[in-house]
Amino acid sequence: MAPAGIGYRVEGIHAVRAALAGGRVQKLYAERGRKDLTELTDLAQAAGIPIEVIKDARDLAATDRPQGVVADCVPIRPVSIDALCHAGALIMVLDHLTDPRNVGAVARSALAFGATGLVVANRRSAPLGPLAFKAAAGALESIPISVVSSIGDTIERCKAKNVWTVGLDAKGSVDIADVRVLDESLALVLGEEGTGLSRLVSERVDVVASIPIKAGVESLNASVAAAVALYEASRARM
Repeated sequence: MAPAGIGYRVEGIHAVRAALAGGRVQKLYAERGRKDLTELTDLAQAAGIPIEVIKDARDLAATDRPQGVVADCVPIRPVSIDALCHAGALIMVLDHLTDPRNVGAVARSALAFGATGLVVANRRSAPLGPLAFKAAAGALESIPISVVSSIGDTIERCKAKNVWTVGLDAKGSVDIADVRVLDESLALVLGEEGTGLSRLVSERVDVVASIPIKAGVESLNASVAAAVALYEASRARM
């Protein structure tokens, strides 16, 4: 988690629009002469939000393509893991993903397929900062987020709260589509890019499932794997 808080600064048209809609923006920085920012500046003016016209948004941005706009925001407050562990939960747990773009992409899929919460670790993980928010295109504004110190302990907490835990790993012995608890209260656990689930997490989840792919093809990108698993869980619940 970024030291200044979750989403304390966002950039990019979609991310800033979502932050404005959520009432979080405190100050808007917009490049001079950008007609594509008119909607955002009009929304900010209507809400009484200060706007500073700048020459180049890249001077303030964490990404190289902020689309001409950056916003300072009230940070999002994380929720407790207990608050996420309710009947019918579909929680996406990230076991130390390090690429903020993957985190943002996973958040988009989680929101699209009806996930009720997102869990990230506060160490050895990508910060929930401008890069993640830009990739999420608004999704991180809408999905409850829990920031935890231990993914392993979080798995145990979910199980104690009657939430099934399913790890996603290429070495899993069960096809994700054949997991029988996808329509129950569920936490899907996604491992780190390249290495998969940590040993501790793999040993603690109820099931380790895989996504079958054609022989000779490299493993799926972490965010793609999350999307497939979330789709299967969503389909099972219909």
